[in-house]
Amino acid sequence: MYDLLIVGSGPAGYVAAIRAGQLGLKTAIIESESIGGSCLNWGCIPSKAILESVKLYQKIKKDATKFGIDGIDQKELSFNWNRAIARSNTIVRRLTAGVDYLLKKNGVEVVKGSAKILSPTSLLVENRVLEGKNIILATGSYSKEIISPVEGLVIGAKELFTKREIPQNIVIVGRNPVAVEFAQALTLIGRDVTLIANAPSIMERADVAISSYMTQQLQKEGVRLIFNSEVTDITNLWSNGKLTIEGNSIAADLIINANDRIANFIESDIEIERENNFIKSDSNFESSVKGIFAIGDLNGKGLFAHFASAQALHVVNYLNGVEGELDLEKIPMNIYTLPEAAQIGVTEKIAKERGYDYKVSQFPLSANGKAQTEGNTEGFIRIISEKRYGEVLGIQIIAPNATDMINEAAAYMQLESTIYDIANTIHTHPTVSEIFMEAGFEAVDRAIHM
Repeated sequence: MYDLLIVGSGPAGYVAAIRAGQLGLKTAIIESESIGGSCLNWGCIPSKAILESVKLYQKIKKDATKFGIDGIDQKELSFNWNRAIARSNTIVRRLTAGVDYLLKKNGVEVVKGSAKILSPTSLLVENRVLEGKNIILATGSYSKEIISPVEGLVIGAKELFTKREIPQNIVIVGRNPVAVEFAQALTLIGRDVTLIANAPSIMERADVAISSYMTQQLQKEGVRLIFNSEVTDITNLWSNGKLTIEGNSIAADLIINANDRIANFIESDIEIERENNFIKSDSNFESSVKGIFAIGDLNGKGLFAHFASAQALHVVNYLNGVEGELDLEKIPMNIYTLPEAAQIGVTEKIAKERGYDYKVSQFPLSANGKAQTEGNTEGFIRIISEKRYGEVLGIQIIAPNATDMINEAAAYMQLESTIYDIANTIHTHPTVSEIFMEAGFEAVDRAIHM
C-alpha cells in the first residue's frame, strides 16, 4: 500500500512526487512515456531553447553593426534548425536526467506503463495493481486534433522539435501563447507564416494591452493573421499544397497544430466529473471522487508548467495536513516572444467587470537607460491599482526579460503591496527593473524619468 500514487511525470507529477518523498510518503509515479512529461521533453524546454537561438540570430542579423561588431557577412548568415535542435536536446537530456535522479534520491518508485483507474484507491498498470491511500492525476493535456488527408502534413510540438527540414510555407492553428511563439519564431528565421485563430483575438487570457501589442508585432514582422476560423478537419480544405480558409487560399507545406488544449484523460472504471473538457476540481484540486486529485493542465485552471507545479505542492502539503490557499490570480503568465510578455493579477477588463475604482500607470522601456544600452527599447510596464488605498491589482510587462521581471511583480502581489511600496522600493541603476519604481511613482504622482 502506497501513501500516494501519481499518474504523469510532468511539472505537476514529478514535483508532487519529489515533495511527497521529501515528506516521507511512500510514493509511486506512473509514466507511459518519458520522465519530465511534454514540458521537459517536447514543450517548454525545447521551445524556449529554440526561441533563444532565434533571438540570438535576430540580434546578430539586426544589431551587430550598430554594436560595433564588424566582419559579419549578412549574405552568409543563416539559421540552422538542426544545430539548434541538437543544442536543445542536450539541455533536455540534462534536465530529465536531473528529475530522474531527484525522484530516486527521494525514494519515489517510477513505474513505467499506462495507468487505468480501478477504484478511488487503486490503479492498474501493465497487469499490476497498485494500491494507494490517495491518487494524483497529472496526465496533462493535448491540442484538439486536426484531421488531415495527408500523413505528415499536420504536426504538433513533439514532431516540430526534432531534426527535420523546415519548409517555406507554414500554417499555425491556434490562438494561445504557444501558437504565437511558434508563429514569431518561424517568421524570424525567414519562413512565410500564417496564424489561424478560432477567436477575434490572440491570447484570450492576456490583458488587451499585451494581446494588442503582440498582434501588431506579428503583423509588423510579416505573419498573416486570420481570425474567427475553427480548424479541426482540413480534409476538404487542402489541395495541391494550399489550404482554403474563409475564402483565403494559403500556401501550406506544413501545418502546426497549436489548437486549444483539452485534458488527457485516462481509462477509468469509476466516473469522475468533467467540466469543459477538463476534470472538475475544488479549491484543493480534489475531483468529484474523494481521494483523487487532478492537477496541472488536467483541471484546466491554468495551462502553464508553474501553475502545475504550484498545484502539486499545494496538494501534497494538503495531504500532509498543511492547510493553505492557492490564489491562481497571483501566479504569473509568461509569453516567450520577442520581446517577451508577462502578466499577473487581474486584467483591466476584469477590473472593470468587478467594479474596481482603479488607475492604470504605465512607463515605457524607451525611457530606461539600461534598455537603451542593450538596444531593447520596445515595451512597457503597466500597473493597475485600486485608487483608494493604492493596492496593486495587476501588472503587465512587455520587455526582453519580462518573464523574469514578472517575479518581482509576483512578490508585490503576494505581499498585497501598494503602489507606494513599489515607488519606495529602491532599484539599482542602471537596470531595466527600474521601470517598476518609475511606474510606481507615476501611479502615486509622476514618474521621475518621463
